[in-house]
Amino acid sequence: MGFATGRLIVHRNVRHDRLGWVRPARVVSDDERGLLVWIERGTVVASEVSADGRGMRSMPFAEWISLSYGLREHPWAGPGVLKFHPVGADHSVWWFHDAAGRFANWYVNLEERAVRWDDGDLAGIDVVDQDLDIVVDPDRTWRWKDEDEFTERLAFPDHYWVRDESAVRDEGWRVVKQIEAGEFPFDGTWTDFRPDPAWETPTTLPAGWNRPAAARVSP
Repeated sequence: MGFATGRLIVHRNVRHDRLGWVRPARVVSDDERGLLVWIERGTVVASEVSADGRGMRSMPFAEWISLSYGLREHPWAGPGVLKFHPVGADHSVWWFHDAAGRFANWYVNLEERAVRWDDGDLAGIDVVDQDLDIVVDPDRTWRWKDEDEFTERLAFPDHYWVRDESAVRDEGWRVVKQIEAGEFPFDGTWTDFRPDPAWETPTTLPAGWNRPAAARVSP
C-alpha cells in the first residue's frame, strides 16, 4: 500500500544508523513510478550539527569525525522543493524553484534507495545520502556537484557511509543518459507543480520523527 496523497511523512537521511537530517514532507503521489513529496518553505526540519553549531559541510571531514554532534531544529529557508524517489533507484530527483515559485532546475541526489516505514501515526522514508550530486538546468545541461566532498570523505572508509564509490558513479551515469535523452522525469513533468493550498506548513517536528532508522538490507 502506498502513502495517501496529502499525508505528512518524514524524509530522513541516515549516517551509520544516526540521523543526519529530518524533513517533514507532504505526499503528492505514490504509485508504480515512485514516491513524490513536497517540502514547503518554512517547514521545521532538523539537521545534524557539532556542539558549536557548525554543520558537516562547514569543516574538513577529518575534523567532523573527531567531534560529537546533535540535531538542531530550524525552518527550511529556501523555496519549496519537490522530491521524487523512483521505485528501485539509488537516487532521487528534486525540482528546485525560484523565490516566485517558478521551476529553476532539477537536482539529482545520489543515495541508497529509500527504505519505507509506517508506524501508523507517522510514516517516512530513510535514505543514505551519498553526497555526489548532479545539477540539471532547464535545457538539460548538467554538471556534477560536490565531487570534492565525495572524494575527501572516501579517504576515511572507517567513518564514511558510502561503501562503493563505483556504484555511486555508475548510478550517476545511468541518470545522465536519462537527462540527455530528455526521458521522464526530465521531460518537463511536474515543472509546473503547485502545492495544494490546503496543506498546512509543519511548524514542529511530528511525534516519532526520531525513531530508530529503518532496517536496511545489505546487497
